[in-house]
Amino acid sequence: MKKGLLLPYIALVSICLIWGTTYLALRIAVTHFPPFLFVVIRQIIAGLILGGGVMLVRKTSLPSWREIRRQAIAGFFMISLGNGLVAWAEVEIPSGIAAIICSLMPVMVILINLTINKDEKPTVPILLGVAMGLAGIVMIFGENISEFANPTYLLSIIMVFVGVISWAGGSIWLKKDKTTSDPFLNAGIQMFFGGVWLIPFSLFFDDLETVRWTPEAAYALVYLIILGSVVAYACYTFVLRKLPMTIVSLYAYVNPLVAVFLGWLILDEQLNLNTVIAFALTVAGIYVVNRGYQLRDAWRAQLSDR
Repeated sequence: MKKGLLLPYIALVSICLIWGTTYLALRIAVTHFPPFLFVVIRQIIAGLILGGGVMLVRKTSLPSWREIRRQAIAGFFMISLGNGLVAWAEVEIPSGIAAIICSLMPVMVILINLTINKDEKPTVPILLGVAMGLAGIVMIFGENISEFANPTYLLSIIMVFVGVISWAGGSIWLKKDKTTSDPFLNAGIQMFFGGVWLIPFSLFFDDLETVRWTPEAAYALVYLIILGSVVAYACYTFVLRKLPMTIVSLYAYVNPLVAVFLGWLILDEQLNLNTVIAFALTVAGIYVVNRGYQLRDAWRAQLSDR
């Protein structure tokens, strides 16, 4: 691994671990608090902390209005839709089902890239690695697939799919951004506006008469603000600039694995042989994708030297 890539890969591992815990925390939160309002509070506070902290520590000024507008649009697709719709859906569907749907994000990235960017077309090893990773996720939650047929879950499932597509599209759009402005300040702006855009959603769809602060909601809010938003989302914005999009999107495969482990560790859920095999298959898929990019880059380098 090149020396300059060590920090981005460390940041990517942090994303995999932290965001793997957020499904559980979010599920706890939205069963005690209106979901859209919860995300509004979480993301606005997190955006102010991260953006304000960067400006104070680095003495950075706000970017141009054009750049703020760009980050605000990204915040709508990645935070308002990508995060807000998943939070709303987890009122009705278990966090594990939400996690497996969100694990399709790398597939959405590939499908979008296939249609808009010839340079990012994946090779056969990359596609094989993505398929292996997805197969690992399906194995983990295969016993619960029948629950998808329950009509009461249908709208929530659709909304999670919409959120996944929005997150994938927003990520690709940001990946194309060649701005030199501070990535962590940009992340703060995205989170802030992502929360602001959700205010009308909360007013229309939340039952605000049920707002009651419970210890569970408060603890989940603090955890999700500090780790789920400030730390992990800042890391995500950073790795988007440093690593290929298909590599970055592989965090979505690891997140459900973390959720399964936490279920076994905290809730005494069963950890069987299928889960172990699925974990190995997912890790192998990540390796194959990385290897595919290495081979593709080596092949391109040889062509450029001719």
